[in-house]
Amino acid sequence: MYPGASSALSIRYRQPAPIHVDALTRFFDSLIQSGDHVFFHPHPLTREEAIRRTTYRGSDLYFLQFADDVLSGYGMLRGWDAGYEIPSLGIAIHPEARGQGLAEDFLHFLHFMARQQGASVVRLTVHKDNARAVQLYGKLGYRFCRINSEVMEGKLGLGVDHALGEIAGKPMRR
Repeated sequence: MYPGASSALSIRYRQPAPIHVDALTRFFDSLIQSGDHVFFHPHPLTREEAIRRTTYRGSDLYFLQFADDVLSGYGMLRGWDAGYEIPSLGIAIHPEARGQGLAEDFLHFLHFMARQQGASVVRLTVHKDNARAVQLYGKLGYRFCRINSEVMEGKLGLGVDHALGEIAGKPMRR
């Protein structure tokens, strides 16, 4: 299904809907089975949560990434419901779909959607041992600071200031 897939994948993004409950539940199960829940745990990875995400209505944004009509990724921009100005970005790619550039494509999509909502910055947290993610976020321009001995916070400016490595006129910490 995923290994060796063509680089000419057809990529689509959809907001979760009730029709996606089973696919999202299987996706969450794949993250648990592969051990990825250690790094990706924005909420419980359960069928009940899949139902909540597919029926959610609010200001936060949740998306599914489909590669050739197969659910390959799950991403979010959240924090707006709680009153935060800077959304927290989260992303997971199906374990069998990795290595095809899907995460980078999904991140660009999430950055675009954040800008569409008026965000000038996005933030994320990443475990220091999640080397592939840290490398990808760094490649895209995220600047990191440690939250604790295990977790780093990354921030990315989404506008012109990003090219200068600044957020709102203040240098971003590495």
